[in-house]
Amino acid sequence: MLHAFGWAALIILGAYLCLFFWGGKFAARAAGRRIWLISSATGSDRWAANGFRAAFALSFAGPLLWLVVPVLHKADPLWTEGRLPFLGLVGAILAAVGAMLAFAAQMSMGASWRVGVRQGETGALVQGGLFRYSRNPTFLGQLILLAGVALAIPASPTIAGIVLFFWSASLQIRSEEAVLSAINEAEYRAFGSAVPRWIGFSRGGRA
Repeated sequence: MLHAFGWAALIILGAYLCLFFWGGKFAARAAGRRIWLISSATGSDRWAANGFRAAFALSFAGPLLWLVVPVLHKADPLWTEGRLPFLGLVGAILAAVGAMLAFAAQMSMGASWRVGVRQGETGALVQGGLFRYSRNPTFLGQLILLAGVALAIPASPTIAGIVLFFWSASLQIRSEEAVLSAINEAEYRAFGSAVPRWIGFSRGGRA
C-alpha cells in the first residue's frame, strides 16, 4: 500500500503533467508556431525524447503497477509498503517544489518555450528570472519533482525514473547548447560563463 504522502506525490506529478501540456498549448499560441519538436527528433535527441517519456511513465505508472500486481512490489527490495511516512512527507514537499519550479520556468519562457530542439526553430534566449540561477530551470524542477516522488515512494521504477531522466536531460541540454551557440555564439558563451548548467547562486563560474 501507499501512505498519504505517496499518493500526494503521485497526484502532484499527475497535476504537473497536465499543466505541462496546457502550458505547451499556451506557448504554441504565443509563438504562433508548433513547439513540439521532440516528435521528429533524430539521433541522440530521439534517445533523449524516448528517455523523457520512459522516465515520467516509470515514476507515475510504476508505483501504480506495483500496487496492482503485488508480486512485483514484493520482489522489489526498495518497496517500503508505506513504512517511512517522514521520508514520504519530505518527498511530497520536494515534489511540490519541483513541480512549481518547473512550471514557473516553462511559463516564464513564453514564446521561446520548445519541447525539443532543432536548428532554426528556437526562440529568443531567456536570461531573466529563474534563468539567472540555472540555464535549465525546467529540467532542474522536473528532476526535483521526480526525486520527490522517489523519496515518497521508494521503488525500482521511481529510482530508475530519476536516473533515466537525468541521462535524457543531459543529452538534450548538450543539443540545445550546440544549437543556441550556433545561433549567437558570443551571447550564449557569455550566458553560459555566468550561469551554471543546473543551479548556482552567484554569477560567474560554470557548472
